[in-house]
Amino acid sequence: MNLRRVKAVCVKEFTQIRRDPRSLGLGLGIPIILIVLFGYGLSLDIQDVPLAIWDQDNTKASVDFILDFRNSNYFKIIGYYDNYGEIDRLINKGTALMALVIPKHFSRLYYTNQTVPIQLILDGSDSNTASVALGYVKSIVNTRNANIIQQVSKTSGVINPEPVDLRPRVWFNEGFESKYFIVPGLIAIIMMTIAALLTSLTVAREWERGTMEQLISTPVRPIELITGKFIPYFTIGMIDLVIAVLMGRFVFVVPLMGNLFLLFILSSIFLAGALGLGISISIMAKNQLLASQVALLTSFLPTVLLSGFTYEIFNMPKAIQAVTYLVPARYFIICLRGIYLKGTGIAALWPQAVFLTLFAFLTVLLAVKKFKKKIL
Repeated sequence: MNLRRVKAVCVKEFTQIRRDPRSLGLGLGIPIILIVLFGYGLSLDIQDVPLAIWDQDNTKASVDFILDFRNSNYFKIIGYYDNYGEIDRLINKGTALMALVIPKHFSRLYYTNQTVPIQLILDGSDSNTASVALGYVKSIVNTRNANIIQQVSKTSGVINPEPVDLRPRVWFNEGFESKYFIVPGLIAIIMMTIAALLTSLTVAREWERGTMEQLISTPVRPIELITGKFIPYFTIGMIDLVIAVLMGRFVFVVPLMGNLFLLFILSSIFLAGALGLGISISIMAKNQLLASQVALLTSFLPTVLLSGFTYEIFNMPKAIQAVTYLVPARYFIICLRGIYLKGTGIAALWPQAVFLTLFAFLTVLLAVKKFKKKIL
């Protein structure tokens, strides 16, 4: 690859962007608009909440209590565990949204009409889901308390007003603030949509304006042309990332618990994949209107609807859940929320990093393979 030719194409693309203020405004203005609209305006019913159980008592009384959750449509028990380390791992990975810890002597306290403390650990990084799920748990506990009070009053007449004392503890977002999970997810939407939309027009515009013939007649190779067009929009995408991070920190006061360097590395990989997708669409469409429509269908809609940003994936039909594995933003949002709210490192996020790298490699390779230096 000749770097001088890459630089020439890159300078040409920067000049074209500078002469088209609408595209530049689209690239830098829409992220701000999306953050403000979603950050202030988005707020959502769930079922099949993944629940981990640690039953330290293992008696009929504790099993009956767990059955209240198993028989509920709102919860899905993913397994039974025996230590906090396992619970911590499950919640950090996003496998469990909450964990119920039933203490020893549950049955003794239960049958002697004493208050039984039950610990509930919640992942608060998705504040809306966590608050709704907590309401479901409280409803189940209140129903059981009412039944116990009714039974005891018929037999002994001595009533304990609170037989089961639920003690919830929320991790990562104790105040259930929606912005804590919305703002990190918005970064994925902004980068995917803006990158794919802007680059989907770049090659198609050359065909429509008749300048592609001039490029084809030059010694520029396909990889050099793709790279030259890639760099300016990669720069805009990283500027958008900086804007989103700064607005999240200073406008919405969303904490960044993890490594900022890891955030930028994973974001740059995801951005490269989004740009490769946009350029591939532009090469195949050769028409700006068609390219922009295809880019919206393949980037914005899947990212908003199938990534876990708006709707919980575990709450979707099984067939749709299978489709979400093909949506790159699903993996990127896991990375963003993990880094932002849990301080998760690469040791937990490497599967997502591998998929994002594969996505970037395949889309860029597709763009290079699809571009031919010939007029059809």
